[in-house]
Amino acid sequence: MEMKANFQAGQIVFLENNDSRLYTEVIQVVVERNLCWVRPLLLVNQQYSEAAQVNDLRSTSDLLWPINLFQPALDTQVIELYAQILIKEPKPELSQTARQKLHQFIQELWQANRNEE
Repeated sequence: MEMKANFQAGQIVFLENNDSRLYTEVIQVVVERNLCWVRPLLLVNQQYSEAAQVNDLRSTSDLLWPINLFQPALDTQVIELYAQILIKEPKPELSQTARQKLHQFIQELWQANRNEE
């Protein structure tokens, strides 16, 4: 889809797998390789409950991921979720947990998309 190549630096986009969404900030679009360089912000899991579980991933590593899997996030989707983590300072002791959650999400997403090919 042509729209995907039109992502701009600073734009919030997400990857979705099952009941989880990884919200990220676009750093750069690598058009020649169909990749998007992103910085993880939030991992939201809405599994089996009305209240979403929001994990702060701002202290984790950047990702390079196929651009065709990203979807643009609407401001109305992100503002409330982002506000939940902005009122809290990142805690160094939680960064290991955040890295583990990001790693697990990426593994599951990669496996799901690998199986579709």
